[in-house]
Amino acid sequence: MKIALDPYMLRERPFGEVCRIAAEIGYDSIELSPRPDFIPFFVHPRADRDKVREFRTALSETGLELASILPLYRWSSPDEDERLAAVRYWKRAIQLCVDVGCPTMNSEFNGRPDQAAQSEAQFWRSMEELLPIFEREGIRLNLEAHPDDFIEHNREAVDLVRGIDSDLVRYVYCAPHTYYLGDDIAAMIAYAAPVLAQVHVADVLNHRASSGLRYIVNPPGSPARVHQHLDIGQGEVDFEACFGALRAAGFDGILTSCVFAWEERAVESSRFMFETIQGLLAGAAGAGSR
Repeated sequence: MKIALDPYMLRERPFGEVCRIAAEIGYDSIELSPRPDFIPFFVHPRADRDKVREFRTALSETGLELASILPLYRWSSPDEDERLAAVRYWKRAIQLCVDVGCPTMNSEFNGRPDQAAQSEAQFWRSMEELLPIFEREGIRLNLEAHPDDFIEHNREAVDLVRGIDSDLVRYVYCAPHTYYLGDDIAAMIAYAAPVLAQVHVADVLNHRASSGLRYIVNPPGSPARVHQHLDIGQGEVDFEACFGALRAAGFDGILTSCVFAWEERAVESSRFMFETIQGLLAGAAGAGSR
């Protein structure tokens, strides 16, 4: 199992410093999320061969692996021009993944919940063009449901991933999306287990009142998907149940610390998350031995 750091809160720092911080804390891997000088949000990648060399050198000098690269593109957009641009950006991002020596990419479906059927149709059009490239390059692709996407729930996302029917395409369970994905974290992980390859670890508050409305935005009934990736213990995710379910499923993939809320204490938060994940893993193992 890999324990990776998503260094988004450190994105303004050079790769050498990012990797040094992660290695000194104890992480064995990096999961590179969007970063302005490499693969930014929703636009064409910016990295050139010198930037790739810089990143590879930083990884080599610190002994870290690059567990995955996370691009975000609107490849399921109902707008066809936007979708076509996203496919072009994906092709360059895949090449960068190959160049930097990373075996895995992960991403979101990136469609629109108010145009779910059209977004899914666009997703399949993009996959028809991109899946052969992933297969040719031997790059694994892990996909996650996300609030405000055309699929927001665990079961539907797992079913779609299984419907792709490729050994290279798997599922990401994102713990800070738990209350959008469903209600029972252990049951959701068990359902996802046959295709589960990656878990994003952060806490979240359950922003729903008893009526089912999201109670910190107005007017009542707002469709805003409110959430923030917090340190474990600052929200309401049942991590004992989460890690127990992962152990029961025999999970041996990528665990990524992905807290985004505390840029002013990014290093301290990253250290806290690593130590807490280690403790939860030890607790899950201990629970199985009793």
